[in-house]
Amino acid sequence: MKAKNEMRISFPSSSNNEAFGRAVVAAFAAQLDPTIDELSDIKTAVSEAVTNCIVHAYRDTIGMIYINAKYDDRGTLQIKIRDKGCGIEDVEQAMQPLFTTAGEERAGLGFAVMESFMDKLRVTSKPGHGTTVTMQKNLARRVMKNG
Repeated sequence: MKAKNEMRISFPSSSNNEAFGRAVVAAFAAQLDPTIDELSDIKTAVSEAVTNCIVHAYRDTIGMIYINAKYDDRGTLQIKIRDKGCGIEDVEQAMQPLFTTAGEERAGLGFAVMESFMDKLRVTSKPGHGTTVTMQKNLARRVMKNG
């Protein structure tokens, strides 16, 4: 994807930063003039991905969460959320609805929610090295006038 605009942020994996990550990506995505529903979908998916970093990747410690968002001149928004945490042993299993490694207090629906709200979802992970969640939302009907 040849980016028309791009942003990068990083922040510690404390739970109070989940809302911060969601708000920053939403503000960036707003440049594409999404509908209220589209913006809500993006915010929910980002919240789920950041929460996964906080709850699963770093478990009982604080690490860094990295977000890169960009869009192209066709209105395709791509969001990458990355951690350098424990990684996922079996990505295919982890993406199954209701699967969780965090006990009964977690629903195990994070990846399913991300997949349902975004047009594309890809998860790559290496145990001991971290996980990258790449999401895409197509807002192509928007005519990009400024840039």
